[in-house]
Amino acid sequence: MPTDDAGNCLEGVRVLDLTQFEAGPSCTEALAFLGADVVKVENPKGDPGRSSGGAPGADAWYFLQYNANKRSITVNLKDPRGLALLKDMVTKADVFIENYAPGAIERLGLGADVVRGINPAIIYAQVKGFGTGSPYENNLAFDMIAQACGDTMSVTGPKDGPPMKPGPSIGDTGTGMLLAISVLGALFRRTRTGQGEHLQVAMQDAMLHYIRGAFAAHARTGKPAPRAGSASLGATNPPCGIFPCKPGGANDYVFVYTSRGNPEHWPRLLKVIGREDLIGDERYATREARIAHEPEINAIISEWTRHHTKQDAMAIIGAVGVPAGAVLDTGELLGDPSFEARGIMQTIQHPKAGPYKMPAWPVRFSGSPPPIRPAPLLGGNNEDVLNDWLGMSRDEVGSLQADKVI
Repeated sequence: MPTDDAGNCLEGVRVLDLTQFEAGPSCTEALAFLGADVVKVENPKGDPGRSSGGAPGADAWYFLQYNANKRSITVNLKDPRGLALLKDMVTKADVFIENYAPGAIERLGLGADVVRGINPAIIYAQVKGFGTGSPYENNLAFDMIAQACGDTMSVTGPKDGPPMKPGPSIGDTGTGMLLAISVLGALFRRTRTGQGEHLQVAMQDAMLHYIRGAFAAHARTGKPAPRAGSASLGATNPPCGIFPCKPGGANDYVFVYTSRGNPEHWPRLLKVIGREDLIGDERYATREARIAHEPEINAIISEWTRHHTKQDAMAIIGAVGVPAGAVLDTGELLGDPSFEARGIMQTIQHPKAGPYKMPAWPVRFSGSPPPIRPAPLLGGNNEDVLNDWLGMSRDEVGSLQADKVI
């Protein structure tokens, strides 16, 4: 069921989505946003993510975020007829994606060798916690485990404090995005060669992609990359960090950054905050001098920002060509009308949860992001998917439902 809008890049591509929670669903949702017909194959109890807390009588808000634009069917893969049904669907699929626990997909009889034996041209993709050959390849992993073992925690937190987990779910969604890109690459090659592929990404391995700057810092110093607080590991050009703003709420801060690549940032900043008297001051005239006097510089900037809201500080500093960003929270982002006007935030109408605003695919195609369809109800597409993919009649689907195969 391809879309008929800007997100029809993958029109005609069929994806069997045997994923759950976030890492796998993030990948398949990206493909769905781009127009693929993504069929979420769930056991009769559904993706565990459906029960992670939502509106009364509805699927969890968490589930709705990661399963938009998909269809859902229920299949009992432990029933021989259910397994045979899915294998029939494999013959019609372009992509098969799973993120079960280690060994689970093989025990179900749907390992890469089986699925690619049925359909050699299929792109068989897997998300695992730890890679094949890792001493931990049989361990379970979630976002926070991947971030702990993949170094994103070790470089996050106050300089003199303990490691901290970054707020974004880089271990889950970050891994899913890398797999989605790889699926697209494999599909593109298949158009030329007809060749299928077996893709596997480990969440721990994926984290290395996101901390390449930390490895650059290690190469520069010969030591493990340190925590840099709110600054950047690669930025040693004060000021670079967050500064308090009025009225002093939990997120009333602005991030100010002066780049090594543009020596004009520092004098421009001094002018806009009314401290022209410090331009040329030998204590702050060079990057090395500013590093030596960083606490003083932070105090000077903070004295100014405390008299401005974060939005005003961002506007005033940004207007003179110095990078600055207000620390915006989820409420402020949801309430910003510009996101909705540009289609970056869209409101969906869910049959049980009601109206629900969520981030769309952020890339705009000819000016517009693809629209969002709500995440599917459990098994809500049994009939239409089996009719579309396998030509089954309503009576045939009804018989499978009566026998609890689907």
